[in-house]
Amino acid sequence: MSKIRKGDQVVLNTGKDKGKQGVVLNVLETGHVLVEGVNLAKKHTKPNPMRGVTGGIISKEMPIHISNVALFNAATQKGDRVGFKTLEDGRKVRVFKSSGEVVDA
Repeated sequence: MSKIRKGDQVVLNTGKDKGKQGVVLNVLETGHVLVEGVNLAKKHTKPNPMRGVTGGIISKEMPIHISNVALFNAATQKGDRVGFKTLEDGRKVRVFKSSGEVVDA
């Protein structure tokens, strides 16, 4: 079980996009995440008429290391660290370190 998952709302802690929020699109096995609308890079593409691809410059999200993002806590409106806790019924859930509030309901 990982601390940050696909679909989580996260805040960037470092880099050129520090403070920006976004949704995790993908968690890579290398320890990186793709966040929607954050860490954009310009990519030049050639046209390929066989595949129906038009050429030009496109913006795409680049991976960010998982240590540079924090899970967004709606109660405090800030990024927060995440820990794990086992409930009475045996389920393992994520909790915010600052408040102990359960992330996954």
